Parts: sequence; structure tokens; C-alpha cells
Amino acid sequence: MILIADSGSTKIAWCVVDHGKLVKQVFTCGMNALLLTEEEMQLRIATELASEVSEYPIDKVYYYGAGCVSEEVCANVRNAIAASINADQIEVYTDLLAAAHAVCDREPGIACILGTGSNSCVYDGKNITDNVSPLGYILGDEGSGAVLGKILVGDVLKNQLPQHLCDKFLEQYSLDRLTIIRRVYKEPQANRFLASVTRFLIENINEPSIHQLVYNSFKSFFVRNIANYKGYKEYKINFVGSIAFFYQDVLREVAADMGCTIGNIIQSPMDGLINYHRID
Repeated sequence: MILIADSGSTKIAWCVVDHGKLVKQVFTCGMNALLLTEEEMQLRIATELASEVSEYPIDKVYYYGAGCVSEEVCANVRNAIAASINADQIEVYTDLLAAAHAVCDREPGIACILGTGSNSCVYDGKNITDNVSPLGYILGDEGSGAVLGKILVGDVLKNQLPQHLCDKFLEQYSLDRLTIIRRVYKEPQANRFLASVTRFLIENINEPSIHQLVYNSFKSFFVRNIANYKGYKEYKINFVGSIAFFYQDVLREVAADMGCTIGNIIQSPMDGLINYHRID
């Protein structure tokens, strides 16, 4: 049996899989491996996961996680898992490779994440061969929930949207100018707050100004990220994430205008990861 983990900063989905079939799924608190010590991760795994999977003979663990950006960090994660899970093999990868494995399987392509943040890479069917740095929602993360929310809030506060939409937004979320400024500049995790208001966009996507806002942000993602990859029009462009999934009509529209071919668009990578590791 194998154990697959899809780890974000908010939650981790752990799946026990036997010959490609899901045996058990467990959700635990998220971990950003870049921000936690090995001891902190070890404690979380021991208290939240170990007893849930102790009855299964796990041979291999595949952990895909936020913050797994260096060998040192990956080693910390491996050690934390090994302290509670007696597996012969523990492999730790980035969440971007999770996206690539999930949407491309073993075929070359461009894999993208469009969720709270955004990212992209060129994938050769086994490894990531090129990556344009996402830079976070202040300098980059084009097309992400955080950036869509940032643009939306800015347009509302600067009266760049029709007045009825500005009023509707502030009323729907019980917000005013001072509250928004406090949430963005004085409270932690402003990116999550900004991403949380993007539901307003999908609910009003038929409004021309809202459609244009989303279209422009996705086009910026293509221009500033995808178009930087050599021969990008020769690949299928694949996406993982809630933003990509729920706004896929606009995403496909932008791709067509950019001369790109869309491949798979999925909300979560786990089903694709189970399929990818079906032969293990």
C-alpha cells in the first residue's frame, strides 16, 4: 500500500491507496514545510495522522507539499514522516510537481496552479524542466484568487466598477473602506482575505465589467508566465485549483485568444495523483 499526501498551508489530504484504489482518506491541519521545524511537523503527524493509518501496511509515502523548495526542507519532512510511519520509501516533492503529475500524468505539458496563489511549469513527463517564479501576490501571482481579490477591492474603492456593483459588494461582505484597509495592511494573511471575496466575481461574471476584470487577470497570467516558456504553443496548458476550475470558461476564452490549447482543468490534484501512482 502507498500513502499519498497533498499538503497545503490550510489542510493536508492523506490517502491510503492499494493498487490504484482509495482505501482511506484522512484530513489533517495544513503544513508549510518552509515555515515549520522538523519537530513541529513530527508532532502534528504523530498526533493527527499516525493512529488513523496505523492498521495499514504502508510501503511507500509520496508527500507533495507547500514549502518543499529545497533538499534541506524535504529532508525535514521525510524525517518527520518516518518518525510515525514505518515505510520503506518516503519521497517528498513540491506542490507544483503534484499539479504536473495530476494533470499531465506521464505526458509532457505545461502545468499551472490557479488557487489562492498561482504558479506554472514546463513538465517533460517526469520532471519540471522550467519554472517562471510566481513571486507572490504583491509582485506576481497573476490570475490567482489573491490577485483577483486585490483588483476587485481596489476597483470598488476607487469606483472603477459600476456603482451598483460597488454598493452590492460592500453590502454583501459587510465591508467599508477602513475595514478593508485594516484587513489588508494590518492583519495577517491578507492574501487569504483577498481570495475569500472572489466569490463575488463568479456570482456576477455576466456583468461586462466583472468579466473584463477576470479576463484581464488571466491574460496577464498567460503573458507574464506561460508566454515565457519556449515553444509554449506546442504544449497543452493544464490547470489545478479552484480559481481555474470555477472560472474555466473565461480561462478557455483567454487561451484561445492567445493561441494556446487547454488540456485538463481540475479543482484538486488528489484523483490525478492516485492515478499517477497507480502502478506503484
